[in-house]
Amino acid sequence: MVIGGTSGIGLAVARAAAETGAQVIVASSNPDSVAAALAALPASASGQAVDASSTSELAAFFDSVGGFNHFVWTAASNLASTPLRDYTPQKAWDFLSLRLVFVFEATRLAVPHLAPTGSITLTSGTAAVKGGEGWLLGAVASGAMISAARSLAAELAPIRVNVVAPGVTRSPAWRQMPESEREEMYRQVGASIPLGRVGELSDIAKAYVQLMDQDYATGAVSVVDGGTLIS
Repeated sequence: MVIGGTSGIGLAVARAAAETGAQVIVASSNPDSVAAALAALPASASGQAVDASSTSELAAFFDSVGGFNHFVWTAASNLASTPLRDYTPQKAWDFLSLRLVFVFEATRLAVPHLAPTGSITLTSGTAAVKGGEGWLLGAVASGAMISAARSLAAELAPIRVNVVAPGVTRSPAWRQMPESEREEMYRQVGASIPLGRVGELSDIAKAYVQLMDQDYATGAVSVVDGGTLIS
């Protein structure tokens, strides 16, 4: 089950999981995005349009699906820099609602449907450790997700709860930037880190699949960043 699984990292996770033989279920708020994702995934995949900020829609979705083994959350709004001078409570809510508030609501609703030997894999980022000018909200969301996952790993055991923390990744999450600026950002970031390039969606998806498969990992953070944190 991948909430946010119809584009970007989520779709890459769904595709990678399907390649292992898993029966994948994807969800996002846009029906057209769901249809496009299902056209790109194996015929065994299924999906629905679900407003991930609606308790009633999430509950109805999980009830309709029934039981499943692994729950992945990648849903989020587009990435955007917000310097403190531009901060407003509304901007914080817009950025953090899908990255924090409704992650926990979806997790609460998913747990009764999860197999006792199953897993939850959440999404953070290297901003949890290495912030930067304008990335207050990104750092808050990323750091909070790691802390929350460690608490949930203890609370929900034996269900496993882990986190993937990507570095800068070539992803639709940056689509609000003009293409030329986006490509230049990828180039500059890639040149500044040890592996010499930003992440690709397939790089990041491998970490999610590995955490689903690794049945002795919980409370873990898989950092997939090309060496960002050591640069």
